[in-house]
Amino acid sequence: MTSTTAPSFITTHVLDSAVGAPAAGVAVLLEARDREGWTEVAAGTTGADGRIGALGPAALPSGIYRLTFAVGDYYAARGTTTFYPEVSIVVRIDSEQSHYHVPLLLSPFAYSTYRGS
Repeated sequence: MTSTTAPSFITTHVLDSAVGAPAAGVAVLLEARDREGWTEVAAGTTGADGRIGALGPAALPSGIYRLTFAVGDYYAARGTTTFYPEVSIVVRIDSEQSHYHVPLLLSPFAYSTYRGS
């Protein structure tokens, strides 16, 4: 089945590096920074492959955005203690770009991220 919807401008992927598997079921909130603080743009939950391909619209204005990952809930559901109740990644995006992919490599006591492709 082919999707007719445009891909999201921002996508993400969460890998639980402690077990070497995608992190399914992680809730993610995408927000934009404005004069008042943060405004929700979109929200989603990672699928079995640890990805959210449809997180927000196909285009966003240039600005500062925050992705917040509910990793505490993810680990609590697995009976695992974690140091991080959530992970927030703040990024600057340029509307002239075609796409941003923001992966999260996660373990109970560490995480890393990078600009993916």
